[in-house]
Amino acid sequence: MIYLIASICFSVAVSVLLKIARSKSIDIEQAVATNYIVAVALCMLLLKPNLQAWQAYMPTWWLFAALGVLLPSVFIIMGRAVEHAGIVKSDAAQRLSLFLPIAASFLIFGEQLSQGRLIGLALAFTALVCLLWKAPSGSKKKSGGSVVLWLIGVWCGYGVIDILFKQLAKNGAAFSANLLIVFCLAGILMFGYLFAKSVKWTAAGILGGLILGVLNFANIYTYVRAHQVMSDNPTLVFAGMNIGVIVSGTLIGAWFFKEKISNVNAAGIAVAICALACLFYWHIISGWLGL
Repeated sequence: MIYLIASICFSVAVSVLLKIARSKSIDIEQAVATNYIVAVALCMLLLKPNLQAWQAYMPTWWLFAALGVLLPSVFIIMGRAVEHAGIVKSDAAQRLSLFLPIAASFLIFGEQLSQGRLIGLALAFTALVCLLWKAPSGSKKKSGGSVVLWLIGVWCGYGVIDILFKQLAKNGAAFSANLLIVFCLAGILMFGYLFAKSVKWTAAGILGGLILGVLNFANIYTYVRAHQVMSDNPTLVFAGMNIGVIVSGTLIGAWFFKEKISNVNAAGIAVAICALACLFYWHIISGWLGL
């Protein structure tokens, strides 16, 4: 439980940092590239992966290769989606990617669909719709097939990444070395992308990347550990992470950035709390209700 809460906190901190970076015109692509250098360093210092036993990691090469490619790729896809479809639709696509890992929990990881989990999931998706609801605005983004493709890319990309991190958590002690390879490959691809664009590096972008790297490493590490500790309940981790992040983000946005919360958003927060209660404590709730 503590790892899941910590992962939610670090994920929200990453979102807040990126929001501040945009307002300060900090190059986020540079920050993301620099963040992978920090992640590699922290992985080496704190997790101390055993690189001498590299042969043991070869059976799962597809796993860290897929993650290493997807992490920077989804970031670029998300940027294009925000550009063409707007941040509201792009964020909705990211959060609604929860459908994919939830389906994987039952189809791939063998989790049983109990009554409590079914009710919790129904409430969780209802809460997501309410929390992502935005009143129509006068400004419109481009429409067309390309917009749909970018949004599908966001939806699939984030959903598959969640599934792969769950799979990575199953590697036990080897996950630290796998994580190191993921960060290395992602960093190489991100730096290659930036060099191909011939970007001009800035001190602000690098500094933002140093902070982002610490938060992002902590987020990914605690998320994987949450899957390891609660290995028999991946639905709880997937749903708890998504709901926890968006509820916390909504509240922080209202308190610190003066963003408006509509009545529908407020209802979504209440429904989200009910969803988490069902997912975590259904055995207690069912006893109270005599079910």
